[in-house]
Amino acid sequence: MPDELKLITGNSNKPLAEKISQYLSIPISQAEVTRFSDGEIKVKIDENIRGTDLFIIQPTNSPAENLLELLILLDATRRASARRITAVIPYFGYARQDRKDQPRVPITAKLVANLIAQAGANRVLTMDLHAAQIQGFFDIPTDHLFSNTVFFDYFINLKIPDLVIVADTGSIKMVRNFAKKLNCPMAVVDKRRPGTNQAEVLNIIGEVKDKNVIIRDDILDTGGTLTEFAYALQKKGARDIYACCTHAVLSGDCLGRVERSPIKKLVISDTINQSGMRFTDKIKVLSVARLFGEAIIRTDREESISSLFEY
Repeated sequence: MPDELKLITGNSNKPLAEKISQYLSIPISQAEVTRFSDGEIKVKIDENIRGTDLFIIQPTNSPAENLLELLILLDATRRASARRITAVIPYFGYARQDRKDQPRVPITAKLVANLIAQAGANRVLTMDLHAAQIQGFFDIPTDHLFSNTVFFDYFINLKIPDLVIVADTGSIKMVRNFAKKLNCPMAVVDKRRPGTNQAEVLNIIGEVKDKNVIIRDDILDTGGTLTEFAYALQKKGARDIYACCTHAVLSGDCLGRVERSPIKKLVISDTINQSGMRFTDKIKVLSVARLFGEAIIRTDREESISSLFEY
């Protein structure tokens, strides 16, 4: 039916797509995303999508096949004459190379943005970009959701006394909003990176002695930066240390580092599929399905989604 809202998902994060589907009470459309015998991705849309308002839910975390699946799904649905195609990318991968800060390096965030637009996306819906300016790398309309609204209720209900929110220098704007909503002060960790996936704490700006702290960040990859922050805060006299990260990449020995660290509780979202992971009680997973569901339905109705940015 023309103008009908339809959902399609690749293999990257089917559990999140199913939660969004349940929230909207709209079934996920039938699409085959399989492999040829040599490993090449094969896509076939198994129902009519001509004239529909289509949303493809597919984070682009590693492996690279997740990004390639999204591009092929975009091409297939464009050729099937969907009226409008929105790429719903809860985690926008390849975003950490967003500028040329060394000789002879790429700007992968811009490259991927170009690929998504060229493959057939009419607009993009994403969350907590590694750098806010990446939104401008897209030559198509892009809605940038913030996960702070997902985490507020959880931490408010904990009623943590003497609370300070901790940010690194790259995430001050996001963390300032988080601290404002929780009505508490903020501290900043000054760090440097001696190498890839390495961090060294140089200084902590702000009072954390005898305070309970929440480290707020967008990406948790190897856990090196997060745990270094935790040890530095403990050394400065912080009491209970919590951590809150949107995109849980969890590569290498990340979970082991977190378990051995002084972090009391780590709160993450489900922008990346964690269904195969075994978490201890130290880790809490919150879903972003409601937020994406609301954004999808309002986009379909041509309504403003700016209210979703507020708590």
